[in-house]
Amino acid sequence: MRREQDIQKADGKLGVLIPGMGGAVSTTFLAGVEAVCRGIALPVGSLTQMGTIRLGKRLEYRIPQIKEFVPLTLLDDLVFGGWDIMGDDCYQAAVQAEVLEREHLEEVHSFLKGLKPWPAVFNQAFVKNLDGPNVKPQGLSC
Repeated sequence: MRREQDIQKADGKLGVLIPGMGGAVSTTFLAGVEAVCRGIALPVGSLTQMGTIRLGKRLEYRIPQIKEFVPLTLLDDLVFGGWDIMGDDCYQAAVQAEVLEREHLEEVHSFLKGLKPWPAVFNQAFVKNLDGPNVKPQGLSC
């Protein structure tokens, strides 16, 4: 006997933590999410925002968007945080990465400027080519 379960609606904020928050990929992701939230970009490449799911048989043509079928947290309810060995805020890191055009960065400047990474756990013995000032002190502490 099959028993259907209700999926509860997403409620409240959802924290997204990013290791390497000041990297090119991370800052591009953050800028993109904010641009979508502000209505100045489309969520191209986002499975949850633009993807669809087929229900039933192929010829029934029931193909809702995933975000309409599963009660996901809204993009506006995402809250970001993360770690990086470099202490720059995400705007400074994005400018330095030179992945996004400056005009696009300026549109989300205040959002990215407000995101500053926490100190990272880091040991240069494992990563020889990196070093940064935003590192937690080594040693055990509780």
